[in-house]
Amino acid sequence: MKLATLRANRPDGQLVVVSNDLTRCVSAGRIAPTLQAALDDWQRLSPELSALSAQLDKGEIAGQPFEPTTALAPLPRAYQWIDGAGYMSHLERVRSLKGSRDAELQSVRPLIYQGGSDSLSAATDPIVIPEDDLALDFEVELAAIIGPVPMRPSRDQASAAIRLITVCNDVSLRRLVADDLQNGFGFFHSKPSTSFAPVVVTPDALGDRWRDNKLHLPIRVEVNGTLYGQPNAGVDVHFDFVDLIIEAARTRQLTAGTIIGSGTIANHHDSTLPIKEDGIGFGCIAEARTAEKVKFGKARTPFLKPGDSVRIAAIGTGNRSVFGDIRQTVVALSPRP
Repeated sequence: MKLATLRANRPDGQLVVVSNDLTRCVSAGRIAPTLQAALDDWQRLSPELSALSAQLDKGEIAGQPFEPTTALAPLPRAYQWIDGAGYMSHLERVRSLKGSRDAELQSVRPLIYQGGSDSLSAATDPIVIPEDDLALDFEVELAAIIGPVPMRPSRDQASAAIRLITVCNDVSLRRLVADDLQNGFGFFHSKPSTSFAPVVVTPDALGDRWRDNKLHLPIRVEVNGTLYGQPNAGVDVHFDFVDLIIEAARTRQLTAGTIIGSGTIANHHDSTLPIKEDGIGFGCIAEARTAEKVKFGKARTPFLKPGDSVRIAAIGTGNRSVFGDIRQTVVALSPRP
């Protein structure tokens, strides 16, 4: 089934079930008012949500048009947002950036960090930057929303805890990374609000596209309407979601509603921008700039600036967006009155 959170007169919005083709939705309020409420009682409530989903897809209930612009992030605020590093090729490309360290390139145990989760952005929210010269970058990732996980879980326990999958944009301010890592306790100012696709999907609804705890679909990103990258999320995965969950729960239990990020999706290749329709490209600007430095001696691709737009989508059968699109425009913070 597919779920979303519509804007309402409360911070956590209103839970709806979305049709498989993303055109219609129906309120799930009689089952659970919010997605967090559904996650808190998942074993009992998910069969009821699934039954409602089947009714909607069969046309037994009409529902209403689903408009992604009316959706919040699926979890507008979450108990925890933990981002990992599942794709080694991403780390290999960006470790030369200022502030990065070779010692952080770990292949035995995944890197993770705890991000801000009190205010997660909707798919169509603008990316607001407080200053012009912060080297604004997007990072294309998958996100898994999980149920409760005990400390030191088994692989089976970690896998069974995965409730929902979606795509996210882990926005980065590259100019602030070095200061965060060298003068603080880790990523903070360099990692503003993460944005999420409007729809989350249960693993079973993804069919054979979800296997081995990986999503086997290309994730397409466009910048200002031009193809930038389309790496396959199921290729070159060094640490899958189970690996990331186990690492996150190494010293603590995780609660229902925790969001785990896959890290920037990256496939091994030697090409640089611009890419062709059958190319792979990159899931963030920093990777492209690193590749350009190697090939041309200097970076050519600029970071994002006000007025630029980014579109991110997981592409399924028939070129359809599986989770709905992330469509964001960069805007400058309005000056104080």
